[in-house]
Amino acid sequence: MDGLDYQWLQTFIAAAETLNFRKAAERRLLSQPSVTVHIRLLEEHLNCRLFDRINNRVTLTDAGKLFYEEALHLLQSMEGTLQRMSAFTQGYRRKWTIAISPLMAETILPYCLRTFRERYSDVELTIRVEDSAHIEQLVESGDVHLGISALDATLKGLESIRIYDDPVVFIAPNDRYDEESGPPVDVRATLQQNDLLTHHHPVYWDPLLVTLSKHVPGVRTMKVTQAHIAKRFIQEGIGISFLPHSIVRRELLEGRLMRPHFDLFELPTVSTFLIVKNIGDLEEAFIQEVSSYYFG
Repeated sequence: MDGLDYQWLQTFIAAAETLNFRKAAERRLLSQPSVTVHIRLLEEHLNCRLFDRINNRVTLTDAGKLFYEEALHLLQSMEGTLQRMSAFTQGYRRKWTIAISPLMAETILPYCLRTFRERYSDVELTIRVEDSAHIEQLVESGDVHLGISALDATLKGLESIRIYDDPVVFIAPNDRYDEESGPPVDVRATLQQNDLLTHHHPVYWDPLLVTLSKHVPGVRTMKVTQAHIAKRFIQEGIGISFLPHSIVRRELLEGRLMRPHFDLFELPTVSTFLIVKNIGDLEEAFIQEVSSYYFG
């Protein structure tokens, strides 16, 4: 379709989806006369009528309905080409996509990305933050090249590499005492007097709550499904929780959170898995990068 204007396509799609030239103009940030001109020029270029206009009502003709699907494909193709050219001019020669759970994103990702990007500056990297329950399927379907998940893989044809094991620890707000001079924390009383922030990890919460109820009946809970939000709430004195140690390591070192001694029962250990379908040079390099990092 030589000579077809990119702007005409965008205007036509907006008009076809709204069936209202005024609304199409608002969506495109154009004047209504400009929309009318774009549609007229497009109809002249295609030598067919795309819209019927009867009593100020706009409907798509059969040709318009057919061209709507073609216009979507054309626009997507053009946008894909523009994105690829933009990536090329920035020095990227390959595309690579990682899926990572929110729980792991702030622990693993910053360190690994910094060194990985230094080594592979020609790679256009896309990060998808997804729930662990979805990551395995994204790897299997080829939507992402590699996943980092709190759940082990179950599908055939996928390789699951356990990166590290992480002890779950009891976390409370900082009480402004240092460990040597401060009074011991009564864990049972702390659990009874504060909301317990739960379900920010897909593995350990249900069995942990069952065990906890046997030792401390009547604990109040509040579901907070993102670990970074749970950490912030604890720092603000909103609640307490059980979190993987790697997630709170920095906050503990900086004194922003407290880890009281917990002796009511043995807390679980959770694992983090790297899931991959095909191991190429980028996957191999990333696996080595992650494996060399100490998460303790």
